[in-house]
Amino acid sequence: MDLAKSLQNQRGFTLIELMVVVAIIGILASIAIPNFLKYMARSRQSEAKANLAAVFVSETSYYGENSRYGSFNEVGYTLATSSGATTNRYTYRSPANGGAATSSGTPGIDLIPAAVGGNTPENTVHPSGAGGGSFTATATANIDVDPTPDEWHINDKKRDLQNADTNDAS
Repeated sequence: MDLAKSLQNQRGFTLIELMVVVAIIGILASIAIPNFLKYMARSRQSEAKANLAAVFVSETSYYGENSRYGSFNEVGYTLATSSGATTNRYTYRSPANGGAATSSGTPGIDLIPAAVGGNTPENTVHPSGAGGGSFTATATANIDVDPTPDEWHINDKKRDLQNADTNDAS
């Protein structure tokens, strides 16, 4: 009998209390989710920066031996793999074979297509210079799924690595 009385005296939450809790959770989510998405975009951009820095080292080394810049194939640059499969989110382009023209878009030679997502075309043509005296490599992707692609560049002067050319995911 004591148990039955104690159960009758228990009260639950009112509808107003539940609605206030749901409203608070909604406000917190509206603040946290956009910040989380920005954090994810910045972490994915670090992939492009690290890979372009490695391209710079490969191109500089190749230039020291051959007095010109070359394609990914010529300089021996490949992306790091995880369990034998690349997981890059960006499409990478380098100068064409011979280093004297823009990327020809030949996979395995001067193009490494994105393994995750679409193969985003680059917006701007970045010539490598006549005679192979300079180079520009690009990394392009749409990491935040909007109309503006995220595009990064590195050149023989090691410029443009810290600031995206066209970048809306800041």
